[in-house]
Amino acid sequence: MKKLLLLVALVMPSLAFAQSYVPIENRLTAEQREATGVSTLSAEQLKLLNQILSGQEAVKHQEVAREREVRAEREASLLDALDGRPIKAVLKGAFASWDVGTVVELDNGQRWKVLKGYGKLRAPRSDFPVLIVPGVAGRWFMEFDENLPKARVYRID
Repeated sequence: MKKLLLLVALVMPSLAFAQSYVPIENRLTAEQREATGVSTLSAEQLKLLNQILSGQEAVKHQEVAREREVRAEREASLLDALDGRPIKAVLKGAFASWDVGTVVELDNGQRWKVLKGYGKLRAPRSDFPVLIVPGVAGRWFMEFDENLPKARVYRID
């Protein structure tokens, strides 16, 4: 294990200058692989070492952290909906109008479908902010613009 740590410490600085990653077993001679203990590693250990040296492991951890963050945001949005509090979100993609049956997807992962109401924006917009507010008897209304009528919506996912 000490040999492996020493090897990582020696190889890491050279990676900063490399444009593409070359697996460690291809960089070392047979004598170097034997001296450092690389030749004794299992296939899984060698794969992990190459991931660490290439920076893939760091990217993987960042992706997992981002997934957790997104999941927490979605759960918070779900709790808002269950508590009957307004939900502030942004519509994904371009948006110009709505009518009965229109499905909108929000940046928090929620999907809502228009049950009643119709309207049209003056001009199509992207990343359009909306407010979903609770009504009487479990009804929900999506406000696209304060000067336009709200659409009665229901959650479909």
